Amino acid sequence: MTTALYELGELPPLGEIPETMHAWLIRPERFGPPMQAFQKEVVDVPAIADDEVLVYVMAAGINYNNVWAGLGVPIDVIGARNKALAKGGIGEPEPFHIGGSDASGIVYKVGKDVTNVKVGDEVVVHCGRWDRNDPWVTDGGDPMYSSTFRIWGYETNWGSFAQFTKVQGQQCMPKPPHMTWEEAASYTLVGATAWRMMHGWGVNEVKEGDVALIWGGAGGLGSMAIQIAKEAGATPVAVVSGEDKFDYCMALGAKGCINRKDFDHWGMLPHWKDTAGYNTWLKGARAFGSAIWDVLGEKRAPNIVFEHPGETTIPTSIFVCDTGGMVVVCAGTTGYNATVDLRYLWMRQKRLQGSHFANDVQANEMNELALRGRLDPCLSKAFTYDEIPDVHQLMYENKHPHGNMAVLVGAPEFGLGASSDAPVTLAHPPLPVGDVHTTAHPSPLSEPLPDDSEVDVPPAFEDGTRVGDAMHGGVIGCGLGDTVGRVVATMAAEDVDAVVVMDAGQAVGVVSQTDVVLARQGRSRDDARALQVREVMTVGCVTVDAGALLSEAITVMTGQRVHRLVVTEDDVAVGVLSMADVVGQLATG
Repeated sequence: MTTALYELGELPPLGEIPETMHAWLIRPERFGPPMQAFQKEVVDVPAIADDEVLVYVMAAGINYNNVWAGLGVPIDVIGARNKALAKGGIGEPEPFHIGGSDASGIVYKVGKDVTNVKVGDEVVVHCGRWDRNDPWVTDGGDPMYSSTFRIWGYETNWGSFAQFTKVQGQQCMPKPPHMTWEEAASYTLVGATAWRMMHGWGVNEVKEGDVALIWGGAGGLGSMAIQIAKEAGATPVAVVSGEDKFDYCMALGAKGCINRKDFDHWGMLPHWKDTAGYNTWLKGARAFGSAIWDVLGEKRAPNIVFEHPGETTIPTSIFVCDTGGMVVVCAGTTGYNATVDLRYLWMRQKRLQGSHFANDVQANEMNELALRGRLDPCLSKAFTYDEIPDVHQLMYENKHPHGNMAVLVGAPEFGLGASSDAPVTLAHPPLPVGDVHTTAHPSPLSEPLPDDSEVDVPPAFEDGTRVGDAMHGGVIGCGLGDTVGRVVATMAAEDVDAVVVMDAGQAVGVVSQTDVVLARQGRSRDDARALQVREVMTVGCVTVDAGALLSEAITVMTGQRVHRLVVTEDDVAVGVLSMADVVGQLATG
């Protein structure tokens, strides 16, 4: 007779599937911080498809993606799945979410088409799912490019924060026998992500003799990258937030470390016309490059730069990367609006490559390192099952430890599951007690892209105001050969902050106050006044028809990041609409 429900830590007889199970659930009515969003419930054990496996979860890994799931932002994963299913797409019907995108456990049931595992196998689970019948996949395409690809335990339901989880057979990989359950549950997401970043890009694959610059070397993702680079015969150089992390990274295999806090040039690039600002940034970037040389003991540039901070560091990463090298990025923990000086990208033929998790082949290649004892899971702390909301709350508040984390689920206590000695002894010192994070989202899995097909967009209120109702009529213009002195006199006389540049009756650019200020930089007053408009103007005009809705024009201004639009009628410039005009229109009502 089958028991309806087993208590946590009570292992069911092998192959026996109870009717129900304990799980931590997120429901839409309690979206919010993790301590609010997660609640323990008892739910039915899910049925499996022919290509799926039911795994009894011994331990689960922790990732930031289920902080997002609990918040319901940037997307409501439950509502998105429900809506997709209702429209005949890939979705799930449950009004709840069971998270968890890393797991170690025991196979309890297999679908009839599963051949790589059997009941009783001890496995770890990677988080990549896709439709095996997708034509792209059946034709041999990389499943990561399939429209059916989903992150298990985030974009799909039935993750590892429950006694049983259902996964595709291809997600199951052999558990390293020398690891405990909690160790084995902690590394697959970050490990596979790092592996694809290092090994997934053809001629730029990390190889023997390369230099690999690794951002966040003491983090979960960076700690994997250091080991993977070292195993490939490359020389890893780690970038960290303090010297207290140097020993940790060196023990993992880094040649040396750089403290990013020794530099202050981080952030988006200054405008290329801002000579002084750009030169200040360039001085900082060169000093950072010199620090890499100091670590290496020779003047060599990184062949591969392992990126995830994003907005703050991309400009420097592109600059220091070697000619023909690659900057590979999987997240934007400091922001997504990265800037690049394209001259360094195209003239030195560098590559800026996006990367996202890994396919099953790459995940198994990574796991082979773990099986051989060549990849330490870098588990920093393990928690109990009851602490699942607490550890996510720590992530939410940016107070969690560095490295990787795991929670017990079916395992009754810590330290169980290791059935053999490690093939290789790897000793890694613990991270400093009380270490703190400095980025808001310290996760390798970047925020998902919003899908407008799965989101209801409320209709915008429109009062019918047209561009012609708010613009300045007439075009205050100048010619390409006019001087800056004449332009500034026009600005003063007309009380405007920009002048449209006309050529043969067509608007071809703008001279703004910013352009004038930059013209003055490094020049005497008289020399700046003598410059021709063609030397200082911002080339090109963003135009809008006078009959367009004002709301449409505002969208153009914000989307293009411009302060003014040239207004046209029948392709003839008839006025200018500036942000000041929009403000004035609001002020006058």
